[in-house]
Amino acid sequence: MKYPKFIKQGDTIGICAPSSGVGKFVQKFKRSIDNLHTYGYQTKETASVRNESEPSNSSIIRAKEVEELLLDKDVDMIMAATGGDFLFDILPRLNPSIIQANPKWIMGASDPTGLVYPITTQFDIATLYGENAGDYYATPTPDYLEGNLAILKGNLVVQHNYPRRMEQPPFFRDDIVYDKDSIWKSTSNTINVEGRCIGGCIDVLKDLIGTPYDGTLEFIKRYRNDGIIWYFDNFAMNSETLYRTLLQMKYMGWFQTTKAIIIGRTCFESNSTGLSYEDAIKHALQDIPVIYNADIGHTVPRITMINGAMLHLHYEDSKAALQFILK
Repeated sequence: MKYPKFIKQGDTIGICAPSSGVGKFVQKFKRSIDNLHTYGYQTKETASVRNESEPSNSSIIRAKEVEELLLDKDVDMIMAATGGDFLFDILPRLNPSIIQANPKWIMGASDPTGLVYPITTQFDIATLYGENAGDYYATPTPDYLEGNLAILKGNLVVQHNYPRRMEQPPFFRDDIVYDKDSIWKSTSNTINVEGRCIGGCIDVLKDLIGTPYDGTLEFIKRYRNDGIIWYFDNFAMNSETLYRTLLQMKYMGWFQTTKAIIIGRTCFESNSTGLSYEDAIKHALQDIPVIYNADIGHTVPRITMINGAMLHLHYEDSKAALQFILK
């Protein structure tokens, strides 16, 4: 596994819009950029970032803007500006040789799963999942962003479950206020495992299955001696679709060396038959230790995940500790 160079104060974060632009919430985005500058970083945006359109531009231009930041020697890491629905169509446009020859930390959340997941599974370059560039708007800095910022600098802090959470998704408000208990649940009272970490937004991962950009089975084979710890961020799959998707992944062989699976809180819950998310998970994954309702995904607080890194996961009685190891 190749680990790009972590950033330091004064370094430049390149920001692109491989899915949507940020024009519809540009004031919030401006606050986020101001805060990144306050944290000691410079930023460099590609031309499509502040567009209002969804997607931000044509697939050709969006792919070229990703490559532009990879080739730019003044850019030290790359963040997706925001999520969306259309990153999938840039994948045939990306030049694999540019990605492989210019390894940089790339971070995104939600739809940018479609970029960071293939980079790790196909090219053995570690990537980050947790935040987009527009997610740093809150002042004072929330605790989960403190953890994220530490990791960006290479300080691999132990990340724990958070006792409180915000019930509303953060994109519905301008501040971060924890107003509800956060209770992680599991199919096992105790889990203590170590494995290679991979995952992302399951709504996006489902679309990758069986495409030329799905390097999952080869990735699992290369790291079969480590085993895999999966994490899934469910944005809006209803419980029935989640159940079928987990079975689809199982049937594809994605879980053959799995040590554990972590599933975050579902952002928008729904069902068509009365099936609960808990039952969907338990019925689909009967033979694998699973943690669910975790602080991962579209709700806050949320943990920053490192695709491709080794992860030591300890869980006992709703308390969790995640320690990433770069080896």
